[in-house]
Amino acid sequence: MNYSFFLARRLGLSEGGRKSSPAVKVAVTAVALAVAVMLASVAIVLGFKREIREKVIGFNSHISLYAVPAGESDTNLLTLTPTLCNILDDMDFVTDYSLEASIPAILKTKTDFKGVYMRSLGGASIRNFLTENLEEGAIPDYGNEDNSQKILISRIAADQLGLKKGDKIDTYFITDDVRVRRLEIAGIFNSHFDTYDGIYVYGALPLIQQLGNIEKDQGTNLMIQTDDFNRVEEYSEVIGATMQKALAEGIVYRNYKVQNALTQGAGYFQWLSLLDTNVIVILLLMTVVAIATLISGMLIIILDKKRFIGIIRSLGAPVRNVRKIFVFLAMKVALIGLLAGNVLMLSLLWAQQRWHILHLDPDAYYIDFVPVEMAPGWFLLLNAGIIVVIYLSLILPSIFAAKISPADTMRYE
Repeated sequence: MNYSFFLARRLGLSEGGRKSSPAVKVAVTAVALAVAVMLASVAIVLGFKREIREKVIGFNSHISLYAVPAGESDTNLLTLTPTLCNILDDMDFVTDYSLEASIPAILKTKTDFKGVYMRSLGGASIRNFLTENLEEGAIPDYGNEDNSQKILISRIAADQLGLKKGDKIDTYFITDDVRVRRLEIAGIFNSHFDTYDGIYVYGALPLIQQLGNIEKDQGTNLMIQTDDFNRVEEYSEVIGATMQKALAEGIVYRNYKVQNALTQGAGYFQWLSLLDTNVIVILLLMTVVAIATLISGMLIIILDKKRFIGIIRSLGAPVRNVRKIFVFLAMKVALIGLLAGNVLMLSLLWAQQRWHILHLDPDAYYIDFVPVEMAPGWFLLLNAGIIVVIYLSLILPSIFAAKISPADTMRYE
């Protein structure tokens, strides 16, 4: 066994015979708090990114395909032809797609009214998203014709118009002429995304097609889900290039425009990118605090162990090995703090993830609780980085211990 490591393990962290040095306690506490703050910062930012991303995707899907009008007399309606289905089915990364239609409408009560867009509720992804954010009622089964006159509205719209589940409301649809339907509110959702909640209600695709005088296989766009959102830009380019090639070869008869959730929700993703900068600043500050405290504690320990240094130097211990002893000793302090910080913060993060103990103002943060993501890979990488940085930073103060000569220590004994 390396005797430097052995002596570091056996050497106590006491000062003047006490159980533990105050400097050691401060160093352990500083490392523990720094690690805890770092873990919390990473987990919360990853949680925010996940929640905001899921909301943007929930309203927009991974990729949206739009038909481009060929001229002023042409329509922007997309027709889901068998050819278009075959093209999408041949793409391995496409997991689901559904036709969507929307139409402007006005919800009117006896005392108030609200302009909205009614969107079709057909794809599995949007149904799952609204189910997760449903506050009252249930998602209608639009496969049953009896539910064709039922809609979902947002909590914002319900509060503004004084509506609740089961109420019926006159809805005016604006197409070539104005049409009126008395629709029943089947459920109320609340995603806390005011930008979307404030303008969208959801209904049956056949009802929207009927009111818009369009065919059963037509809609305003196609919502496409992929197997990996992180590659959505790459997939968008593939779909766009495939459609251009199909148009050039005469397989499809019109041009298509491709958009994805990153462009449709660009403002939200730019806001999230600012959080990355904040996290980097926090990590750097906490690292500096932990290192400064450890170095201070290490210097105090070195001064307290001057007699020990003199003895082992007089016994022939090389300077390099003396330095190693105190680096290992300081690393022992750092690892204790690292372990304490991990146990403390991971327990708190787990509790927050399960019970949502800490709440937020949804008007400011688009979510009503502090989101966290337990990311083992990021946590392990963070801990490994902390250990490496601390080890490298402790090499310099260890030189001070190695410079203490046996003659100086013996002179004061």
